[in-house]
Amino acid sequence: MSHFLRLASPLLLAALLSACGKQPAAPEPERAVRTQVVQAGASAAVHEYAAEVRARVESRLSFRVGGKLLARQVNLGDSVKAGQLLARLDAQDLKLAEAAASAAVAAARTNRDQAGQDYKRFVDLQRQGFISAAELERRDSAFKAAQAQLEQAKAQADVQGNQAGYAQLLADAAGVVTAVTAEPGQVLAAGTPVVTVALDGPRDVLFSVPEDQIARVRAAAGRPGALKIKLWGSEQAYPLTLREVAAAADPVTRTFQVKADAGKLDVKPGQSGTVLLELPQLPGVIKLPLAAVLQQGGKTSVWVLDGRAMTVQPVPVQVAGADGNDVLVAGGLSAGAEVVVAGVHVLTPGQKVKRYVPPRSAAAVQPAAPVVSR
Repeated sequence: MSHFLRLASPLLLAALLSACGKQPAAPEPERAVRTQVVQAGASAAVHEYAAEVRARVESRLSFRVGGKLLARQVNLGDSVKAGQLLARLDAQDLKLAEAAASAAVAAARTNRDQAGQDYKRFVDLQRQGFISAAELERRDSAFKAAQAQLEQAKAQADVQGNQAGYAQLLADAAGVVTAVTAEPGQVLAAGTPVVTVALDGPRDVLFSVPEDQIARVRAAAGRPGALKIKLWGSEQAYPLTLREVAAAADPVTRTFQVKADAGKLDVKPGQSGTVLLELPQLPGVIKLPLAAVLQQGGKTSVWVLDGRAMTVQPVPVQVAGADGNDVLVAGGLSAGAEVVVAGVHVLTPGQKVKRYVPPRSAAAVQPAAPVVSR
């Protein structure tokens, strides 16, 4: 009996250890997925970019002289005309400088006149032999110096007159005030922006494009109608004309700014919209909902359903672009494949699934009430 217990103890211990070991993982649940049988066709990809309408010429106006801002005559959104007064500086010091320059002109003129009279007298004296020719030359030089000082004083007076006139900020051309950056009471240095005016005339549509799509944007210039804009709140697309592509990328966003001419489109600066870039027709592409595509290991893929085994496997695909909420697949799939279009982020390779069947409505399930005859 004791010999039997000695033999049975190792067996019992092994059984207990195996019972306490790691249990096998539970099988993956069978998930319901929504699928779509794909068909190949010809379609054109459309790229969309957020855009803003800007005036082609937008000037930041400032005073040419410094001083205290006394008044600003316009506000944000006001329309202005060429030559209209926009703002005024305290011009008291400038007027005093102008008066001083005028006095300097008067003094220089008097000095010149006196030197001229002296020169005439010394000419007569030299003719009579009372002075030498060298003395006459010195008097001539003094007269010419006085004349030059007068011209200098006149030029300085003109400068001071211009400076006094610069105390008024005038609009260079007709437009709309799009920004106000100074208020009355501020002491401004020369060149400090006061208002920004978007000049009337052509309008540009500005949008940013990633580096890998710049070539497509440039190619759109040779295809009429390839570039369009949808203004915010409108479904109608208006044609644009490519005008300018930045030579260098923005250092922060690493995108290239593109300007397109809005033509005769009635738009105002600041309006937003979406620029549509239509690519050429691509044969043999497959349209899938955006929710059917996912990124795995740096590759774009979709889940394909094996109808016999009812399992799913990831298949890498090549995306050619977008068409609204659909993705255009140019390679990796064949017509007739059944692709999962909902619930793609919870699947694993080889997982068992079942096709999603929408529930029947309550009206269809509820039996009809029996008819009671009287």
